[in-house]
Amino acid sequence: MLCPSCGKTIPDGSTLCPGCGTKLASGKKKVAALIPYRKGRKWGFCNRDREMVIPATYDSAAAFSESLAPVDLLRGTSDRKVGFVDSRGNEAVPTVYDNADDFCEGLARVKLNGEYGYIDGKGNMAIPAVYDGADSFAEGLARVIGLNNKWGFVDLRGNMTIPAVYDGALSFREGLARVNFNGKWGFVDARGNMTIPAIYDNADDFSEALARVNLYGKWGFLDAKGNMAIPAIYDGADSFAEGLARVVLNDKQGFIDTKGNMVVLAVYDDADDFGEGLARVEVEGKCGFIDTKGDMVIPAAYDNALPFSGGLARVEVDGKYGFIDTKGRMTIPAIYEWALSFSEGFASVGLNGKWGFIDAEGSIPIAAIFDHADDFCEGLAWVEVKGKCGYIDSKGTQYWED
Repeated sequence: MLCPSCGKTIPDGSTLCPGCGTKLASGKKKVAALIPYRKGRKWGFCNRDREMVIPATYDSAAAFSESLAPVDLLRGTSDRKVGFVDSRGNEAVPTVYDNADDFCEGLARVKLNGEYGYIDGKGNMAIPAVYDGADSFAEGLARVIGLNNKWGFVDLRGNMTIPAVYDGALSFREGLARVNFNGKWGFVDARGNMTIPAIYDNADDFSEALARVNLYGKWGFLDAKGNMAIPAIYDGADSFAEGLARVVLNDKQGFIDTKGNMVVLAVYDDADDFGEGLARVEVEGKCGFIDTKGDMVIPAAYDNALPFSGGLARVEVDGKYGFIDTKGRMTIPAIYEWALSFSEGFASVGLNGKWGFIDAEGSIPIAAIFDHADDFCEGLAWVEVKGKCGYIDSKGTQYWED
């Protein structure tokens, strides 16, 4: 594993980089106690030794979240119904719902007879299914469409704490939610107060205490009190990440800090947000990376590139893909037909028309035998072989049998 800050090799099991002292996030995640397991066309759950704990009686199953896992049963030829099982295999929530999300803040959004509501972990209908649209809870509130086709917010008890009067609404973030009123965007707080008037042509969520807004065709940034902290003078802008935001001026891109200072001049043809202290930029059709001071620390020599993840960035050279470290060293040769960014210590790569996984050292611990492969998440990756899907763990263990 390579340090995302200084690029030095970190011994397995370390929590701090020996080179720069950076505290490290855990890399390879532990696999959940119970894993979705497919037997033929049916799904159940097994333990890490592939011993069945919950029989394979369901038509589909997904990973556990907040101690419950969603499962499907097919009623007739095409009518699927969703419920949840607990770790003992009990059907904690009966398979009667048309659709269901993962549990979030103790409740899960469900669809019943064409309407949306929320259930608790015991399967009780905590909030009746009376809404034409709804979203998962965030910061104790969930956006819903009321009977008048307007958006409002309910709390965890189902109280309509913010009336359904808005033409559009997004989930809460950093204590505020975007709402659309009469075609303009503003922000409300958790009590429903319109703390920032709906006067903007467009707006984004708050990030690092600032929100980008569009006024008369130009972009700027507001603080949480609604003050225009950075004037709306830019042709385009992204939200702040790592203290900097990408902006567009005269078809060129650069970066400003939270005070509006242009710390990286707008001279690039394209750019990504900063991640792990570096940002991808494009110059005359080639990609490289700059640091937060605007210095080109990795020359623009690549046909394509993705942002850094886990101390490595995917780059393209002559139609093939490999990875460089934060010093610009090609640590994994560009020999792959395709590649995704690293996630939990692994990156999915294409080789000879198949997908497999490499680790940060460039080894191939999971052979390229899959027709498709997703990123690892919580120690598992979703893969497809000959039209059939299943999960694998970081050792390549296959949790299915045909």
